[in-house]
Amino acid sequence: MTSSVRYLGSGARYIDAPNLSIDVGGTTFAYRDLGLRDGVPLVLLNHWGAVLDNFDPRIVDGLASKHRVIATNYRGIGASGGTAPVTIDEMARDAIALIRTMGFEKVDLLGFSLGGFVAQDITLKAPDLVRKLILTGTGPAGGTGIEKVGAVSWPLMIKGLLTLRDPKTYLFFTSTANGRRAAKAFLDRLKERKTGRDKGPTPSAFLRQLKAIKAWGRQAPQNLGRISIPVLIVNGDDDIMVPTVNSTDMARRIPGAQLVIYEDAGHGGIFQNHADFVPKALSFLSA
Repeated sequence: MTSSVRYLGSGARYIDAPNLSIDVGGTTFAYRDLGLRDGVPLVLLNHWGAVLDNFDPRIVDGLASKHRVIATNYRGIGASGGTAPVTIDEMARDAIALIRTMGFEKVDLLGFSLGGFVAQDITLKAPDLVRKLILTGTGPAGGTGIEKVGAVSWPLMIKGLLTLRDPKTYLFFTSTANGRRAAKAFLDRLKERKTGRDKGPTPSAFLRQLKAIKAWGRQAPQNLGRISIPVLIVNGDDDIMVPTVNSTDMARRIPGAQLVIYEDAGHGGIFQNHADFVPKALSFLSA
């Protein structure tokens, strides 16, 4: 990892963005940085087991056309150092420290799935740090079905092995013709970067993150009424990993939150509908 090149300008593509690293309290965090240089940066927080190459390049490129976009890894994942935390609390504290070490006083956050848990916690812990919040495929602490994500996921991961398909085919997308087409297109996009790819997650980090997800599902609900910034909540209508009812619940509890639910879409609704999601996200961020 190198931090000699700090960013790519507007017009650059995520698949070409250099791998960068920064020392945060003695731990190296891996990230990629592209897009505009002015304005409030948008920090991306990704799903369970995700590394830098799991961010959808169409979404990152679309957002980077109008914003500085920073994609990050959690501690202990991919090329980031240290041991993966077993609580969302620790992941949020890491992200706050990372953002502050980068010198930012204000950021926007986009959290997908696990990243949405972390993004909510960051916003509650450091409200002055976050300007706008986008929560996708995610749910609140103590949310419906979140503690069962492992029980839902393992059989579909095994199905992926048996059918020689990436488990995200089954976990992120519906089993309709539409969903299958979207799954293939998404997985093909994730393979577009040919060089300088991130390291995959270790089995240990994967299991430690699952502990954090289960604990989030079991913990007491947070007071989402304290979130007073603009919030955009997006999901598919058939999310089997973080049930869609959680998106509706968050929208009800966060004052003024906007809610978008995509039809015939699952957990990865933003990937299936990236051509619609990116303009909606850009409009929300610029409002």
